[in-house]
Amino acid sequence: MRTAQQLLADSAVIAVVGASRNPGKAAHRVPAEMQRYGWRIVPVNPTVDALFGEPAYPTLADIPHPVDLVNVFRPAADAVEVVREAVAIGAPAVWLQLGIVSAQARQIAEEAGIDYVEDRCLIVERGAAGLTRLP
Repeated sequence: MRTAQQLLADSAVIAVVGASRNPGKAAHRVPAEMQRYGWRIVPVNPTVDALFGEPAYPTLADIPHPVDLVNVFRPAADAVEVVREAVAIGAPAVWLQLGIVSAQARQIAEEAGIDYVEDRCLIVERGAAGLTRLP
């Protein structure tokens, strides 16, 4: 399994489940910062048409192209279903944001053989590793 920082280095397209239109929420600030550093952010939110200048999709299954990483901004109780959906679309990795932990979601990811990170923040790991996808 890859480390959190290896996942970010290897990923170009991040689907963000629970991306928020509210700039005051981490579910908006974190993906916006990742986008500023060069990652393509694909928002997954059934209540908006677009976020971060990208079309938003109601579910992971609705995304018409592959993603490298599924980032989860949903309560731990929802993480199990999100990980199942990530496995179903062939995502190679799932990342539960800071404060989100699910033993059942971890088990599903491990059984599917995909990389799994929980209770970590994308922007903290990006900063710690000095990662950017900008040319």
